[in-house]
Amino acid sequence: MVPPVILDIEASGFGAGSYPVEIGYVDTRGEVWSAQVQPHSDWLHWDKEAEKLHQQSRQSLEAHGQTAQEIAAHLNRVFAGQTVYTDGWYQDFVWLHSLYEAAGLSPRFKLEDLSVTLTPEQQAVWHETKQAVRDRFALQQHRASTDAKVLQLTWITTAEMAAALTE
Repeated sequence: MVPPVILDIEASGFGAGSYPVEIGYVDTRGEVWSAQVQPHSDWLHWDKEAEKLHQQSRQSLEAHGQTAQEIAAHLNRVFAGQTVYTDGWYQDFVWLHSLYEAAGLSPRFKLEDLSVTLTPEQQAVWHETKQAVRDRFALQQHRASTDAKVLQLTWITTAEMAAALTE
């Protein structure tokens, strides 16, 4: 069983004007990667509540973040021609578009909703399994690579549960 590649994006807030502040993913081998995003000059929206959730200040992002161009180029290099999954497709698609627009690039991969990979059996136990995974591994919420890892571990666990039901 090969688990899906999962991408997660943390943002400056929700709604119009919000933009990515951290992008992370977990690959099919379970290896994680993440990067803070240096705000582009025309990204002005900042929500203090979102900052509390992801625990990253705008000043920290400005000082330590990678540029949109650096991150978009990395994602294109790693995922060229692949499908990458997210659990918040609509919002993550908008934020990813913002990143690529700021970078002056186009994605060389497809972003798809993780739910399309789930069987009905996986869907039936998804939420409680996700919480159990988060509790078991004591992983911090609202950090991009950690959230992606939780989703992948949940996918693996629910797939194994579904397979056991059919044996």
